[in-house]
Amino acid sequence: MKGDSFDMILEISQEYLKNEMKKVNAHPASFNIFKDKSMIIPLKLFDIPTPGANIIKQEMLSSGGDAVVHKNAVDCNVETSDIILLGTKKHYNILMEKLQKMPYFKLDKACCELKKFFSTEKTNFIKSPWGRTLSFDKTRVMGIINVTSDSFYSGSRKQSIQEILDTARDMIQSGADVVDIGGMSTRPGSDPISEEDEAKRVVMAIKAIRENYHDIMISVDTYRSNVAEKALEAGADIINDVSGFSFDQKLVEVAAKSNAPYILMHIKGTPKNMQENPTYDDLIKEIAQYFIDKINYAISFNMDENNIILDPGLGFGKTYKDNMEIMDRVRELQSLHRPLLIAASRKSFIGKALDLKSADDRLEGTLAITALCAYQDVDMVRVHDVKENVRIIEMVEAIKCRR
Repeated sequence: MKGDSFDMILEISQEYLKNEMKKVNAHPASFNIFKDKSMIIPLKLFDIPTPGANIIKQEMLSSGGDAVVHKNAVDCNVETSDIILLGTKKHYNILMEKLQKMPYFKLDKACCELKKFFSTEKTNFIKSPWGRTLSFDKTRVMGIINVTSDSFYSGSRKQSIQEILDTARDMIQSGADVVDIGGMSTRPGSDPISEEDEAKRVVMAIKAIRENYHDIMISVDTYRSNVAEKALEAGADIINDVSGFSFDQKLVEVAAKSNAPYILMHIKGTPKNMQENPTYDDLIKEIAQYFIDKINYAISFNMDENNIILDPGLGFGKTYKDNMEIMDRVRELQSLHRPLLIAASRKSFIGKALDLKSADDRLEGTLAITALCAYQDVDMVRVHDVKENVRIIEMVEAIKCRR
């Protein structure tokens, strides 16, 4: 016997809100209005003078939202306070309208940052200097080919032309969107090789792949400007830099001049010392600030900020706890409105989580992270095992399409 419907309440997920409004037979013109009202967006502002923090809290309360401030802000016993704003788009619009009339206590600056946050749209594609494009309409897959003998995962090491071409063919046939070529290991504790040797390795691999596969995007994994320049000349499309311009000051000039997409990775230290007790006071805040500072630095060299892809650098100056926190807070990094790449494939933090010492045994853990990334609309994953990761993404995308 069919039960009475009035005795049931369901919480509707944001992803299915529009579908459910259709079932209620609401007017289509109201969908976006109700959607904006349905979602509280927690935003955090930093180091606001205490009087300004109190003003923001009162204005949010008066609009129907709220704000979390320091416990001693109310009587101004602290100089500044971080603020967590809790409101819908409607509440924020009201707040911004009021703050723009208040040029004091950093309120005008807070208003500008809020306006920038709500008006900025993430670029939905990248275009290489050679004209090849890649859209971010789903999670894309970057396959790893290391032209080295010492990368941490032996399965990625390919040194002969035939090995490189066979691997590239298999990756492309399995659905890789980008093939990433590295000529020098940056595993924890590794020493750099000569620039000449690195360039020779990557140029050989890039030329071979490009001659056989004209359409595939190729990235070069290097932090050296001369290597990047030679790789681009050989047919590479993307610069993948683990250093964030830190190890070679000329690399930013190469990226700007070539107009090549650039993967900006967060790192603390160097590959040689980065895992020697890395510490953070506020992990996500510090990574985000690093990205903002580096993006502004790149813009100062006339680099197109829409060409920049962010990589939080799992395993590069991070503890096990740090890596797990980054994966659990990916959405916060997406609020920077830049394409995001996650490179977790077979790394040691997966081994620690699953008690697996060998990188050979970490495929399933990698696939779990890829599934999480696909579900959360991460733009790209960098992986060793293309076929398996592509299938995981396709399955997640098939579920998401039901929305």
